[in-house]
Amino acid sequence: MTETTTATAYKPGMVVKVHQKIKETNTKGEEKERVQIFEGIIIAAKHGQESGGTITVRKIASGVGVEKIFPIHSPAIDKIEVVKQYEVSRAKLHFLRDPEFKRKMKEKKTK
Repeated sequence: MTETTTATAYKPGMVVKVHQKIKETNTKGEEKERVQIFEGIIIAAKHGQESGGTITVRKIASGVGVEKIFPIHSPAIDKIEVVKQYEVSRAKLHFLRDPEFKRKMKEKKTK
């Protein structure tokens, strides 16, 4: 279930790979652009597909929870890939921040 379209409605419970363009300058002053991938689960989506829409993506890196808020229509976002979808019954998944959360999330069946 890999989708790379911007018309997809991003929903909480989706595991996504966000490809973000990063501009860097080296010691000589030359600018380089690279793509950095941030993979995690969407815990909140705000304002849908309108111009100010954002998604909050959370992942665990070296035992520490990391969250980033990405504007959906930003020119710095190259693409957003949907890896898989979990069944959720909440609009905001802030309970995933709790380190004692032990329940398993069920993966949604795809056709």
